[in-house]
Amino acid sequence: MIDIVNQLSAIHRQVTREPSESGETVTVLLRRDYDAPIDDVWHAVTDPERLRRWFLPVSGDLRVGGKFQLEGNAGGEILTCEPPRLLRVTFGAPTSLVELRLSATDEDATALELVHTAPVDLAGSGAGALYVGPGWDGALLSLALFVPGEVSDDPVAAANSPEGQEFSRGSVHAWVDVVTASGTASPEEITAATAVSLAQFAPDVATAERQD
Repeated sequence: MIDIVNQLSAIHRQVTREPSESGETVTVLLRRDYDAPIDDVWHAVTDPERLRRWFLPVSGDLRVGGKFQLEGNAGGEILTCEPPRLLRVTFGAPTSLVELRLSATDEDATALELVHTAPVDLAGSGAGALYVGPGWDGALLSLALFVPGEVSDDPVAAANSPEGQEFSRGSVHAWVDVVTASGTASPEEITAATAVSLAQFAPDVATAERQD
């Protein structure tokens, strides 16, 4: 059993909408602390054998300039890899960028930041955070369970379990609060994105809510 409330509150979330050289972008930022040395966390997020145990199997040419594919999920190109502090890739589209930043906060403690940036044409608005944020929340939770050795035999099954979906439901609503406070989307955009996000990340819970 996981403490859903504490696990949700362990993640800092932020949404911004800013101009860039190529046009306006939407950026989703997540930050979480891990009780593990930076090298251990780095290997957990970059070693294919470890990655499949808490996230998804990955294949491809896993070096800078190479292409990768997550099983049943997105693929992209590896743009930057600076062990043990920085990994930058395209994710699902050439203009969708994901950056992992690691920093040692103590000998046995690491802060991880995940930054996902996409053009507003792709994200739609700040409400686009609801399409990716809960998924990243689930990944950071899974990593938090993996690092101390609480390994699930099937991370995807764990995410789809009743407990996993309850976490995802809470995550969706946490992102709703963040997007609303950011002023980066209209109420109508947030409402529409919330329905899609719940159906994607917590389908059984969403069905039960509609029936109630």
